[in-house]
Amino acid sequence: MIRVQLIGKPDCHLCLQAESTIAQVCAELSVGWESLSIFDDPQLANRFAEFIPVTLVDGQVLEQFGISEARLRAALK
Repeated sequence: MIRVQLIGKPDCHLCLQAESTIAQVCAELSVGWESLSIFDDPQLANRFAEFIPVTLVDGQVLEQFGISEARLRAALK
């Protein structure tokens, strides 16, 4: 089951950092996650383009412009 979604775009250094953090935390906690690009979905682009990377947990925005490992862990417990 996907609980974490990362919304970003290719070649975005903040998105790559967020992806690394999310991948590590989700692997440790056995939580499903996925990465979505604003280039692949016009609705995501309209809603989040100015705020990427955006992290959602269970469909709710957890953070914008990056991700805190501690905050992600807390949200997943």
